Amino acid sequence: MGVTLEAASEAGRRNGAVKSNEESFEALFAAEYARVAGIANRVLADPHEAEDVAQEAFIDFNRLHSATAPYAAAWLYRAAAHKALNRIRGRRRRERREFSQAIDEGARTMDPEHVLEASEDRRQVRQALARLAPKPATVLVLRASGLSYAEVAQSLGVGVGQIGTLLRRAEAALRKEVTRGSSF
Repeated sequence: MGVTLEAASEAGRRNGAVKSNEESFEALFAAEYARVAGIANRVLADPHEAEDVAQEAFIDFNRLHSATAPYAAAWLYRAAAHKALNRIRGRRRRERREFSQAIDEGARTMDPEHVLEASEDRRQVRQALARLAPKPATVLVLRASGLSYAEVAQSLGVGVGQIGTLLRRAEAALRKEVTRGSSF
């Protein structure tokens, strides 16, 4: 009978730990979801796709880490930026593939009347951002998403004093990529 009580006690502890982990994750999700989705939306300019990216980031985090980890928010911010940038890169590859297929089929049609200058500029910036190395692209995305220097530094695992320099270099690289991309 002692074994049965011991087993029941152990099961109760495990259930309590599971419940505590679930509650911790729910609290983390509630506290950080809007910001994580906002970071993704800043890159993607598509709220629905940004929500998908945010959910993927939380699922990955929950699978790999404890919700009580001190780096949870920073990890989620960085993951959202990386996942969103990867979606842009994938979209760009898909667009190139579709474009080349359309040319091969002789079905290339463009309607410039429906292309607004502002949306074209945003597209060029997003493409230039996707061509940047991951660290500069992430610095720009996180900062443009409203994170403070301290939050960006924590997300990237660097000192706060480095963020200004990283940001200036990333902005210069982005300007260069936008110029390079628009000169074709």
